[in-house]
Amino acid sequence: MKASGRVFKYGDNVDTDVIIPARYLNSSDPAELAQHCMEDIDREFVQKVQKGDIIVGEKNFGCGSSREHAPIAIKASGVSCVIAETFARIFYRNAINIGLPIIECPQAARSIEAGDEVEIDFDSGMIYDRTKGTEFKGQAFPEFMQKIIKAEGLINYINQS
Repeated sequence: MKASGRVFKYGDNVDTDVIIPARYLNSSDPAELAQHCMEDIDREFVQKVQKGDIIVGEKNFGCGSSREHAPIAIKASGVSCVIAETFARIFYRNAINIGLPIIECPQAARSIEAGDEVEIDFDSGMIYDRTKGTEFKGQAFPEFMQKIIKAEGLINYINQS
């Protein structure tokens, strides 16, 4: 499995309240959540994001509440992967549960910049910044996690088994 796209870059402690503001939590419709993804940190995100694009964060991405709405909004907006130095543990698990690929790689998170074109190989964990010609070794996804992501989430994976 691979992903590639243009990068949207954010800093430390991007919490679930800025990923999807609480005022929109009355909906669980992925398309509706996607319309408000990142709007409190990046007003132009929903107008600029394209299918396959990548979010890069720094430390503690997805901190805050345990709501599954945050990774759902990111995935539904078309983002193919989130790279960060570290993730809040509950966000990490929620992302895998709904089939949103995420990779921890401190070097990539620090080096990759907004607008860079990046490619990720989930089998090897390699991250290639095609804009700068650099590469980074992130954590490869275990086979079972790749199966969950390929199935578009844990529930679909279980139903297919």
